[in-house]
Amino acid sequence: MRAGLVGVDFGKEDFTASLEELSLLVKSAGAEPVVTIVGKRSSPDAALFVGSGKAEEIAHAVVDNQLELVIFNHALSPAQQRNLERELKVRVVDRTSLILDIFAQRAKSHEGKVQVELAQLQHLATRLIRGWTHLERQKGGIGLRGPGETQLETDRRLLGERVKALRAKLEKLHKQRMTQRRARGRNNTFSVSLVGYTNAGKSTLFNALVKARVYAADQLFATLDTTSRRIYLGEAGQVVISDTVGFIRDLPHQLVASFRATLEETIHADLLLHVVDAASPARMEQIEQVNLVLKEIGADHIPQILVWNKIDAAGLEPVLERDEYDKIRRVFISAQSGAGLDLLRQAITEFANMNVPAENEESQFAVLDDDTLTSIPTIT
Repeated sequence: MRAGLVGVDFGKEDFTASLEELSLLVKSAGAEPVVTIVGKRSSPDAALFVGSGKAEEIAHAVVDNQLELVIFNHALSPAQQRNLERELKVRVVDRTSLILDIFAQRAKSHEGKVQVELAQLQHLATRLIRGWTHLERQKGGIGLRGPGETQLETDRRLLGERVKALRAKLEKLHKQRMTQRRARGRNNTFSVSLVGYTNAGKSTLFNALVKARVYAADQLFATLDTTSRRIYLGEAGQVVISDTVGFIRDLPHQLVASFRATLEETIHADLLLHVVDAASPARMEQIEQVNLVLKEIGADHIPQILVWNKIDAAGLEPVLERDEYDKIRRVFISAQSGAGLDLLRQAITEFANMNVPAENEESQFAVLDDDTLTSIPTIT
């Protein structure tokens, strides 16, 4: 599907990086980015987001490039989306809908599919411009409409009932996870969660550490479902390591809320391995975005080891860095080649041996601070 990308610069520093990321998202969704149209504004236009002149320019690009889809690198209101579709005569998708679509394609487990469907329905509930009576199939069909109910009212009611059913399913799955977590707690099993920006190499690192075969690919959101495995780390004994969904800037709030059950593996971990793509020019912003999401889900208090991955692509050497207080700050590795993995195992073992609860004891591992962020080696 031929797609045109639209980005509006509102003066933010990460505009170029965000636009490059949009192109990767579009490719991950299975579309072909044909042309990119950019503009500058101080604030969005209430009706068309981009203003009438820029909308006309986009309309010409649609015709000239035979575009089937126009994707905005921003969140659009339902009215803006409808107005743009009337103006451009093609389907218009915003960044939120694009990410939701990728999640829908990638969800494999029952829990993942439920979480994605809930997020999609919550997003689309405000955009009921087409019929939603296919939801009747969930309950048997004919005779569902109440007296005096319009088609839109029926659709909204069916949508609400489906959302309620999905939330009930997630609550049941949440209780199952809590039971498993309590069992781990009784066994005093140390838990580690891999977190990081999407495509930072978390699943490749997970496979290297636990010798598993979790799907890993050079694309955004290759992993949606949390996978946990036990590994034996000598003196530290049994350790549970969990691979989690990657984060991204402007991650839709519906997804954060819907994936809370999955992300709880992160919230209840004893240690976070914050995986960073060392070769990415936008790595500093990516670290900040991950920390913002961790704060949103209530996991910002958990100690982190910053794992600098893909050092082979960045021209760096494997090393374990400590600060002046002998606290581990960073481990430089390549999950692909295996360089530095022994140092990472050493770091996990050292922390696990201390056996300090993350919630109420001072960690011997440094949580990221401004000094950590500014002292990262420059890659040329």
